[in-house]
Amino acid sequence: MELEKKEKKWYVLHVYSAKEFSIKESLLKGIENTDMADDIEEILIPTQKTFHIREGKKVEHEKKIFNSYIIIKARLSQKLINYIIGIPGVTHFLGPAKKPEPLSEAEAKRLLGISDREESQVQQYQFIPGDMVKIISGPFSEFEGVIDKANLEVQKLTVKVAVFGRITPVELNLDQVERTKKNK
Repeated sequence: MELEKKEKKWYVLHVYSAKEFSIKESLLKGIENTDMADDIEEILIPTQKTFHIREGKKVEHEKKIFNSYIIIKARLSQKLINYIIGIPGVTHFLGPAKKPEPLSEAEAKRLLGISDREESQVQQYQFIPGDMVKIISGPFSEFEGVIDKANLEVQKLTVKVAVFGRITPVELNLDQVERTKKNK
């Protein structure tokens, strides 16, 4: 396999569950002051903030989005690959035959929550009130409904769905629905 020598790319590393942060620290400390330090640009453990109520108080908690995975932006050399795989708790890179396979540009952008302005502008005109849509993810998955409102600034739709014979408005993200046919 020919590894990229010039451009840093995003790779996904599979690690033991609950060891993501300690492996990240081990990796950063291990390459510090070596010739490999410049080959790693960023190491991410995607998290999201969640809230729960404890003893009547709202408590913020950071939850890992992908357990057992670390995302690395790096220029991989065989030396760096061998070093990373040798860290206790690291199992393998994602890719064919467990060899490092870089994420495509689209996968990396989606994973990191980055979207091009052009994509966003195109998406604004995808859905309008009155369109018939099918919900493809979330608790109302497989339901069909009609778009009642489209708030494109925040990429949200209000869809009227029949639940147990009653019309119920459901707020969804644009990526949770797909158009079925135009309602006339």
